[in-house]
Amino acid sequence: MKIVMLGAGNLATNLAMALKKKGHEIVQVYSRTRESAKKLARQTVSEDITRLTRVVHDADLYILSVKDDALEEVLEDFPVKDGFLIHTAGSVPMDVAKDHVTHYGVLYPLQTFSKERTVDFRQIPLCLEANSDEKYQVLKTLAGALSEDVRHITSRQRLYLHVAAVFACNFSNYMMANAEELLERQDISFDILAPLIRETIEKALQDSPSQSQTGPARRGDRQTIDRHLNLLAHSGKLQNLYSFVSNAITNDYTTPQNSGK
Repeated sequence: MKIVMLGAGNLATNLAMALKKKGHEIVQVYSRTRESAKKLARQTVSEDITRLTRVVHDADLYILSVKDDALEEVLEDFPVKDGFLIHTAGSVPMDVAKDHVTHYGVLYPLQTFSKERTVDFRQIPLCLEANSDEKYQVLKTLAGALSEDVRHITSRQRLYLHVAAVFACNFSNYMMANAEELLERQDISFDILAPLIRETIEKALQDSPSQSQTGPARRGDRQTIDRHLNLLAHSGKLQNLYSFVSNAITNDYTTPQNSGK
């Protein structure tokens, strides 16, 4: 397929490179930032553009992968009204494109991306949606060549999935960042937590997160919780965060429906 990438960020970069490896032709890379467009265009041997008026009209697919708050702005100026355009956002409904193009859909990769790390798309769930059966099959074929896990997910389901991903990925990473900061205060390397983090994730995946919960809040160990809160006296932010999460865990595991956990 001849593909135009509208966006050159973390997700767009990884997706463009994966598509190129599968033999698709990235014909153009659009970004409002010239440097970003040029960098991804060099990697994909394509043309870099910074104006939507220069988008070619004969591409088979246009992939819109920009920040959510910039998505509608690009759609307003997108010139190829009869093209097949998909976006990659987790929290934006498919119909955001209905007044701008005839054929539209969604390809949402459920993964965290950065330009510096190459990911294996074969293991990434690709969540698809399209406004016609014909275009859905086109999208399904494209996605199936990239990943072993391709699913039809509606816009409403995808929004729930995106929120769940924020809890599982973004919030978890933020918690680890706070753990790293605490260890640095005592000159302890963050890598000491690596076995614990791996075991936590493996247990959650093998059993379930709710069944795998441990710790002082799960046990209702008030003495330990108070010691921890006293230790965090230097940071009101961390005290509040620790207290809020601990109370939430304690409440969840002391209600009648969870008493057996």
